[in-house]
Amino acid sequence: MAPSRSRSRREFPLWLLAVALLGVLLSWRIVADAGYTQIFNALVRGVWTTLWVTLVAFALAATLGLIVAMLRTSRVYLLRQVATFYIEVVRGIPVLVLLFYMAFVGAPFFIMLANMAASPLVSAGWMPEFRIRDFDFTWRAIIALTIAYSAFIAEIFRAGIEAVDDGQIEAAEALGLSRWHIFRLVIAPQAFRIILPPLGNDFVAMLKDSALVSALGVQDITQIGKVYSSGSFKFFETYNVVAFLYLVMTISLSLVIRATEHWLSRHRN
Repeated sequence: MAPSRSRSRREFPLWLLAVALLGVLLSWRIVADAGYTQIFNALVRGVWTTLWVTLVAFALAATLGLIVAMLRTSRVYLLRQVATFYIEVVRGIPVLVLLFYMAFVGAPFFIMLANMAASPLVSAGWMPEFRIRDFDFTWRAIIALTIAYSAFIAEIFRAGIEAVDDGQIEAAEALGLSRWHIFRLVIAPQAFRIILPPLGNDFVAMLKDSALVSALGVQDITQIGKVYSSGSFKFFETYNVVAFLYLVMTISLSLVIRATEHWLSRHRN
């Protein structure tokens, strides 16, 4: 295994050169062609929405995933079963279905519960009644992505936690450390090195899956491209720029993740 690993490190990244050449070609078209420039200027407005949805949803999914992972590794049997039920159910539902479910079933249900809970205050005139149209579709999409990815991230956290040697945990318990201090001082630093690469891969995957929010009309890159191409009939040029923008973001993130992984592997050794 060692020779193949060292050979892979010496290999010239021809794929990266091919991607760079493709990026240079598309960049030149965007700069030199007035039609491509107009399309790019229209689509770049959706980049912020795409990044906003991805960053917020991933942060929430990582937080929820950590909580589920802690329940999954709990010593309490019932908590483990509840966490396993959540993970298996959520992972078995397509992300697009979760988006539609949250947008048209979950959101109205939550609004109904909120109105029921606040009915005394509403009746007294102290606060207005919640309306479903006030629940922004962007936040419905963020919540759906949070739920969808939290199940996968929970399994990543669980694998990292369980990879820590039991002897170290037992030694920390023998020293009288609390479970919180054991997690913070013993488990978390070691698990972080293990979970960072797959966690980064999930972040890239969420960035790509954020294109699904266009099904709810959220003004991300894909939605703006869909509207622009249907109005101008420039489908080829528009989706070339859409693909270009996603490639720039995903490949840049992938390179950062690989560099971080190599840095961690060197410092581990």
